[in-house]
Amino acid sequence: MNSEQRPDGRDVPDDGDARGTPIGRRVFLGTVGLGALGVVTAPSLQRGLESFLAGASDKDPTGLTGLLPNGGGFRYYSVTSSVPRRTAAGYRLTVDGLVDRPATYTLPELKALPQTRMVRDVQCVTGWRVPHTPFEGVRLSRLLDAAGVRPSARAVRFTCFDGAYSESLTLDQARRPDVLVALRMRDEDLGHAHGGPARLYVAPMYFYKSAKWLSGITVTEDVEPGYWEERGYDVDAWVGRSNGRDDEPTH
Repeated sequence: MNSEQRPDGRDVPDDGDARGTPIGRRVFLGTVGLGALGVVTAPSLQRGLESFLAGASDKDPTGLTGLLPNGGGFRYYSVTSSVPRRTAAGYRLTVDGLVDRPATYTLPELKALPQTRMVRDVQCVTGWRVPHTPFEGVRLSRLLDAAGVRPSARAVRFTCFDGAYSESLTLDQARRPDVLVALRMRDEDLGHAHGGPARLYVAPMYFYKSAKWLSGITVTEDVEPGYWEERGYDVDAWVGRSNGRDDEPTH
């Protein structure tokens, strides 16, 4: 799965605009036992393992590195074979579509806006969960209000600078107070592997809705199915009430 489905992605060592080739869903057999390793690893080793896997996935044409858990309980996934890196200085987030005041934000501008911090479980649709994960960022509703959403709008589409991944929410879902443009995770600035410099975070839905490497927010008339919805996943991805799963809601 992905870009914003899974909490981790691939590193590319430059700021180039090259786009990776989209790839299909990875095979997840054999990862359950490996997942337990991340739970018992000491914090310093967790960070080291996470850094190692992020770099190793860059040089792994098979994608098998993406099956390994890192020390924080997350796994590395991407729907492309590589993802361009964006520095803090070079990052831009556009807000456009059915709005009166289109805008482009730099990372410092996003950080200067009022920030909201939430601590919630992260639930992947493939079954793994990372409990009590802090996220911090700007409420998406604040950016929508600043842009001036037009009366004909009913949905929001999200695009990513990996060149392939996309997601959508209804306008009502996007305005929820637990939906963020996240800039920090686990009380640290979002690194590239976790979808930084900024990502979507939709707390009550399966993690594929929380698109990594966020580059565009486009207000639309209708919901447009995202990358994984086009491949069979539910558009409304409430944890425990979608995708044929009965997981406990995130809290």
